[in-house]
Amino acid sequence: MFLQAVNFILSAGSSVFMPLIILILGLTFGMKFGKAFKAGIMVGIAFVGITLVIDLFTNALMTVVNRLVDIYGFKLTVLDVGWATASSIAWSSGTIVPVILIAVFLTNILLIIVGWIKTLDVDIWNYWGAVFLGSAIYSGTNNLILATIAPCVAMALLFKCSDYGQPYIEDFYGLPGVTTCNFETMPWIVIGGPLNKLIDKIPGVREIDWRPEKFEKRLGVLGEPYILGLVIGAILALLARVDAKTVLNTAIVTSASMYLLPKMIDVLMEGFSPISTAASEFMQKKFHGRGIIIGISSPILVGHPSIIATGLLMIPTTLLLAVILPGNTVLPLAELSTLVFFLVWAVVPSKGNVFRGWLIGTVFMCVILLIASDFAPVMTALGKQVGLEFPEGSSMISCLTIGGEWISYILYKIAMLF
Repeated sequence: MFLQAVNFILSAGSSVFMPLIILILGLTFGMKFGKAFKAGIMVGIAFVGITLVIDLFTNALMTVVNRLVDIYGFKLTVLDVGWATASSIAWSSGTIVPVILIAVFLTNILLIIVGWIKTLDVDIWNYWGAVFLGSAIYSGTNNLILATIAPCVAMALLFKCSDYGQPYIEDFYGLPGVTTCNFETMPWIVIGGPLNKLIDKIPGVREIDWRPEKFEKRLGVLGEPYILGLVIGAILALLARVDAKTVLNTAIVTSASMYLLPKMIDVLMEGFSPISTAASEFMQKKFHGRGIIIGISSPILVGHPSIIATGLLMIPTTLLLAVILPGNTVLPLAELSTLVFFLVWAVVPSKGNVFRGWLIGTVFMCVILLIASDFAPVMTALGKQVGLEFPEGSSMISCLTIGGEWISYILYKIAMLF
């Protein structure tokens, strides 16, 4: 029954479930029903818009990505099947799923009560990463206690990263009181920040500034983010040697994404702002001024023009890395069009410098590819256990998202010592 309820919630999607969560939070924080209801609807509208734009963007890019792989003949033994496959494996892992879900939720509440964190994670979809970690550990050790504790520790560290990243999110995106709680995104802040400071110490390199606003200032209308998206999208499509129609479609969709995603973030904040204010007032009254941050899904972070531009540059870079990186066995495919989710903290610490984002993102992707390669046997075994149908011609599977979850990877390696 519990799993059926979870599946119902997940199948409803964020555009349906998030308005309900926002309504409940608003009423809990003392808002009037009408204001809480309006806030929820606005958040739902924003998620519909964000999802539509991201889907349009990724679908257009997948045509180019598939063509790049075909043209340049990448031959690697492990196929990147994407986060959706990894998520389905996690949710299909049987009786361990409700145990981990309840344990993670209680961990979040407990850590807020004791004051160790401020982030209240309302995005239950990101729990799949914790469930996947627990399933992998349980499959390897048959130890339910270990398979429950490790995901809770991983999520606790993730929540701490979410707390740490919130001021950067507020400063860079103008989103007060909001953070995200995704394993493949938030923990990279503790790596991206120091790498950006390291670049500050390198003469010559530290002076290179590819921020979209710099191009806009120098080039006028030609420097507008949507124009840059048009150019970069067209160049990427030309590298893939697609027909003229596909080149034009890729260019305009990339341009549209750079223009529309920031607009959807504005709509999102129209819904979240009153919730953030109500939450702050509630915590002032009930917990003597202790703050609370609302943790939602990471798509709110990927719409900045500098992050989209960096993601586009990283597509050919990642394919090249996959070929030349010693130890890599993964053929990047399903998630090449969604690299933006891994690159947020390659870009944000430098306040949107695409050049630095590309440099730091290259380091990120080296780590991600190696972790994804090492985790391939585990994901393949779990997929077989739940009856996953493997893509034709592939004997092993993995995904870049699993490679991006370095906290989970470290805890998995520690757990397997037992």
